[in-house]
Amino acid sequence: MQLTRADPGHRSSQMRGPLPVHLQISEMLIREIAAGRLADGTRLPTEREMAANLGIAVGTLRRALADLTEKGLLDRIQGSGNYVRARNDLLGVYAFFRLERIGGGGLPTAYVLSVDRLPKPADLPEFGSAGEAHRIRRLRRLDDEPAAVEEIWLDASRAERLDSDDLSESLYLHYRLALGFSIARAEDHIAVSPVPDWAPADLKPLPGTVVGFIERIAWAGDGASVEYSRTWFDPGAARYISRFR
Repeated sequence: MQLTRADPGHRSSQMRGPLPVHLQISEMLIREIAAGRLADGTRLPTEREMAANLGIAVGTLRRALADLTEKGLLDRIQGSGNYVRARNDLLGVYAFFRLERIGGGGLPTAYVLSVDRLPKPADLPEFGSAGEAHRIRRLRRLDDEPAAVEEIWLDASRAERLDSDDLSESLYLHYRLALGFSIARAEDHIAVSPVPDWAPADLKPLPGTVVGFIERIAWAGDGASVEYSRTWFDPGAARYISRFR
């Protein structure tokens, strides 16, 4: 398959955010492998071709390929090329992110709409030990196409405050690097629900439209439930995917 980013006119917006560009490329390729769009043994295009198609420098691409090699997902054979090594235990920054484009894969990005510390509403399930939580509302894109809005509640016992400027594209990466804990497991409940009234106009389904809906409770490595989230996704742009191998 030919590896390209979204429309070249959108490249600058896809490259923004705290996740380094080479990791964005690495994560995109991991999701392509997970989706089966890059099969085991696939020979990738030459580095110059890939870099040109992706709109990045060759040096940046080589850092991405080195990351994949370290993860055991790429064989780099001198004089022959780079070959995909598909594995069952694909681990990346977005390992817990289950939304993919209709055809599979897609690089997730996130735009923070608001961050507030609030008392936990009565309609939230029980999680964490504090009476307050940080509410994070975000717009999610896949390859720069608006795909979902999400509302994440992080128990206030895990952070005194959160600043939107500090949040990573991957909250779970931010939890690990900045807050000192990792998400070890999560439980998802899938249903349908109307798009909330705070959703931005970027999301195609209008507020009130019934769309796909994900509720999640996540637990830290110490066994404590630390986060509750709900996601409304556009079924015309994304699918919820969970793979078992």
